[in-house]
This record gives sequence, C-alpha cells and structure tokens, in this order.
Amino acid sequence: MKLMFSGAAHEVTGSCHYLEAAGVKMLIDCGMEQGVDYYVNQEIPTVPSELDYVLLTHAHVDHSGMLPLLYGRGFRGQILCTEATKELCDIMLRDSAHIQQFETEWKNRKARRAGKPEMEPVYTMDDAIGAIGLFNGYPYDEIIQIAEGVEIRFKDIGHLLGSSSIEVWATEEGVTKKIVFSGDIGNSDQPILKNPKYTQDADYVVMEATYGDRYHEKHPDYVYELSKIIQETLDRGGNLVIPSFAVGRTQELLYYIRQIKEEKLVTGHGNFPVYVDSPMAIEATTIFNKNVAECFDEEAMGLIMQGINPLTFEGLKLSVTSEESKEINFDKQPKVIISASGMCEAGRIRHHLKHNLWKPTSTILFVGYQAINTLGRALIEGTKEVKLFGETIQVSAKILRLEGMSGHADKAGLIKWITSFEQKPKVVFVVHGEDTVCDIFAETLEKEYGLCAYAPYSGAEYDLIAGRWIREGERIPVPKAEKAGKKAPSGVYARLLAAGQRLMTVIKHNEGGANKDLAKFADQIHALCDKWDR
Repeated sequence: MKLMFSGAAHEVTGSCHYLEAAGVKMLIDCGMEQGVDYYVNQEIPTVPSELDYVLLTHAHVDHSGMLPLLYGRGFRGQILCTEATKELCDIMLRDSAHIQQFETEWKNRKARRAGKPEMEPVYTMDDAIGAIGLFNGYPYDEIIQIAEGVEIRFKDIGHLLGSSSIEVWATEEGVTKKIVFSGDIGNSDQPILKNPKYTQDADYVVMEATYGDRYHEKHPDYVYELSKIIQETLDRGGNLVIPSFAVGRTQELLYYIRQIKEEKLVTGHGNFPVYVDSPMAIEATTIFNKNVAECFDEEAMGLIMQGINPLTFEGLKLSVTSEESKEINFDKQPKVIISASGMCEAGRIRHHLKHNLWKPTSTILFVGYQAINTLGRALIEGTKEVKLFGETIQVSAKILRLEGMSGHADKAGLIKWITSFEQKPKVVFVVHGEDTVCDIFAETLEKEYGLCAYAPYSGAEYDLIAGRWIREGERIPVPKAEKAGKKAPSGVYARLLAAGQRLMTVIKHNEGGANKDLAKFADQIHALCDKWDR
C-alpha cells in the first residue's frame, strides 16, 4: 500500500497523487499546471492503461484538466466524483480541449510563416469527449465500495459546486488504513455554497496549503466594495473588466450584482449592462441552478423559496458566439465585463484586456488567486506593459483586487479543518502550495499543533502500512531547453507509444482466454505489425 506524490508538490497547480492499495491503482486528481513550472513532475509508477480509477475532488482544471491526455494515453478506467463535478467537467474539459486546439492552430500559423516545425495540441476534443464518457457521479456522504478492499466517500468541502474531500478506506493483508484527500478547502461564509464539512478521523491526510502562510482580510462588505468600484468606473466612462473563473467565481459575482441592482447601489447609469462573456460560465450557471438542493446554502435557498433566481437580473447579457464577444468592445456604453480565464492565461479575457488595459478610464478587477508567472499575477504586481496577440499594450487602466474574495480557506480555515479531526492523523502531507508556503505550513502544524507533517516533493513515495518513506523525492528544477538533453516523447508519437502500452495491458487481461481467441488476437497483432514495420 503506497502513496506517491506527482503534481502540486511545492507548487499550486497540477494536482496529481497516486495511490496503490489492495491491488487497485488510482489517481487522486489529474490536473493541468498553470503558469511557469518550477519543478519537474515525476511520472506516476504505472502506464495510464493500467490505472483502474481516478478519484476527482472537483472540476477546476488544475485538478481535472489533464484527464483528456490520460485518456489519449490509454486510460479506460472509471473517473469517480460527485454528480455536480461530473456535470461541470462535461463543459470544462470540452472548453479546455477547444482552447488547446485553438491556441495550437494560432501558434502553427505563426510557425508556418517563420518556417518552423508545427506543434500538436496537448489533447484533442475527441480525447475530452472520451474522458467525459468515463465519469461516474455519486452523492455526498455515501460510502461506495469501488473494489475488493477499497471504499470511498465524498464529503462537501465548500470550495466549488460539487467539490469534495475524499475519504479512502484501503484494506491490504488484513490491515486497513484511512487516507483523506482534502482537495481544495473552501472559504467559510461565501455566497451560494455551504461551508466546508469536517472529517472525523484518518490515518493519513493529504491537504492543500494554497493560503498556508497568510490570512484573508476580514470579510469586507463585498456588495458595498463592488458597487463602489462599478460606480467609480462607470462615472469615468470606462469599462469594469473582471477576469473570473467561469465556474464558481462568476456565479458569486452575479449573486452580488443582483443585490447591487435590487438595492439600487449604483446610481446614474440606469440598468447598466453586465456581460458574461464565456460560454462555459453560462453553461456552468445553468448547472448551478440544477444543483440547488444539495449544494446551496441557507441564504441562497431562501431566495429560491421566494421565487428569486439569485444568479440573474435585468441588464444581464450573455455572450456565447465569437461575434457577440467582439461586439462588446465596439459598444461605447460603459459596462461590466466578466470573462474567463481567471488568471488571464487564455480565453476571451485576453481580448478584453487588449481593448481596455491602455484606457485610463477602465478598471481591471481581480477576484481570485493568481498563480506565479501568469499574466494576472504580473498585472497585480504592477507591470507597466504586457504583450497580447503579438502587440505590446501599455497598462494605463486602474488595476484593483477585491481582497478576501477567495474560494480557498486562508491559514485559519486550513488549521480549523485539520484540527477538527477528533483523532490526530498519523501523518499530514502538505501539498498544493507555493514552494516556501508548503514548508511554512508543515512547520506550523508540527510546532504549534503537534502534528507529524511533511511537505513532499514530486516523486516522493510513502509506505502507508509500514509508516515510512520509500523515496523522499527531490527538488528538481525544470531544465532550460538547451540543457534539457533528450526530451520525453510528445505529440502524436507519444500517443503511439501509449497505444502500444495499452495493447500490452489488453494482452495481460486476456491471459487464460480460449486458445482459439488468443491465436486470432495474435494473428491480428502480427498483421498490424506487418503493415507498419519499417
């Protein structure tokens, strides 16, 4: 029984952990890295075709975004999550694949003009659709036996619609261990969603530490603060552009703006227009409205019971097509534009930044975490110019941040979650935090709360029965291209290698089959090899 750390080890994005127990091979999350990657993520110790399950904490792409690649590399097991996470991933993974293909096409047009080799997208829409077909959704709080010796349960963690911590009971050679994966722990007293639920006990805990070194400001009056920013921006004749995560943060903003309009807190601009320029955000809002009973908090349910949809209002405009998106920037009326992606790394928000960053009348308002080396982080840190679509843009717009508006618990919230266990876990593994933050938070848990805590690096493996490290992992910076040496296979050739690995997995699964069938299978393989042997 072993646990290995691959992604989000001393980094915030790209969550991926490998658990092997009772003969079952599982991943907990399979996320995409965002921003610049500082450390090499070690490969999991099996090929994708031999994985049995992926247990998914929630739909954000830094936890789910590499599932299509996993499918493209041969994974055909089951992806287990809550029902709302399954519904959200149906749109988020398609959107991610669309972005992968669109950006690759754009880069390839430039490459062709420069006489450079073309690239392949990380994965395709077919890969995304294939991965979506492997999803199985379950309710909160139900114990599910997924294999002999392995049971799991999803518990509401209050970070995103459908988000969960995952409890895993694994029994091997008569020994049972309980491992809890926190996922992203939600911030308390946020709108719409319930507060995080706490877990009673565990032998081992793998927990996030995004804000493990800091406290959120005291919850401001978000409605007042946001109405003030809207008023000042519209009074200047500018646009308020809000880079927002399409799922979660966008719905919170709609919730606040509905109240602002209802209470007439912005004056002199009538029913000022609010554009949601993100097809994914629009679809996600529909999914929010379908999951009210299981996921909404008391305040949001109170509005529902009064016949009020908390996520819509007069003046809300939904932009679906590219043409509708382009028209927003030709309209001279001051407006609010909510668009993805939240860290400004891809999507329509980059077009709105191109049209608004140079305007002193406009405001860019950040409402979520900005990873290191993302465009959003650079703008918050005061960069004076940025490059968008090959053009240098001067930053003259007002750059603001709505402090405390976060889907992540701060240090106090993280400590409350881990200290709510009725029995202390044997070990707490700290992940999903910036490099020094992981160390700081692990040290806090040890020195101030008497917990045995580690911040593992990618590649670290732990024997869960013996309670010891098999391999502690190493701090491995990503090498520069000129020093990288022989690169790992990528693109279409990597898919071909993965297909060969899957073939070996299928061959192993057929051991003990009827001789007649095995002979036919062997002949088919030989015929394929004869066709392609060079």
